[in-house]
Amino acid sequence: MTSDRDYTLIIDKSGSMSTTDQVGGKSRWEIMQESTLALARKCEQFDPDGITVYLFSGKFKRYDDVTSQKVTQIFLENDPVGTTNLGSVLQDATNNYFQRKAAGKTKPNGETIAVVTDGEPDDRRAVFEVIINASRQMEKDEELGITFIQVGADVQASKFLKALDEKLQDVGAKFDICDTITLDDMEDLTFAEVLMNAVSD
Repeated sequence: MTSDRDYTLIIDKSGSMSTTDQVGGKSRWEIMQESTLALARKCEQFDPDGITVYLFSGKFKRYDDVTSQKVTQIFLENDPVGTTNLGSVLQDATNNYFQRKAAGKTKPNGETIAVVTDGEPDDRRAVFEVIINASRQMEKDEELGITFIQVGADVQASKFLKALDEKLQDVGAKFDICDTITLDDMEDLTFAEVLMNAVSD
């Protein structure tokens, strides 16, 4: 992690995130809260402004300048319910980056967006289109990176994420700006560690 890069975290709050299939009988949602808190604490060491956090299901909400003190409040305000409309939240996050870039308000090393999701999105095509369009607005490969992290073991979600990882440039992306991490890739890491690694690369 570095102080000259911005970090955005996009968290799935669809209904299935309440599933209790995590270590210690915890729900995916509880694990997300712990991991978001750990990430916010880590980012504060480099950037007192904190991180940008989105929560999404059918609709999304953006929280700017999230420090570790704000994380609990965000999770209190939101419950896991609804569908997985990933396209629209991703559109907002990438638009937000390019607007800030045009205004000269981005960090020198660009931005990392980490997306945590447990299911296949409502509209796969929309997600591909958003990422392809974003890649075409980029000047260099490393200025914007999007890492998708799967929580839970949904097979369709895994397939979708693998396709994002491997096929983006085949379908017209200018740069391969996606990485994906599925359950198989996590080995013995905790979810918080996986999240930290995703933004540190």
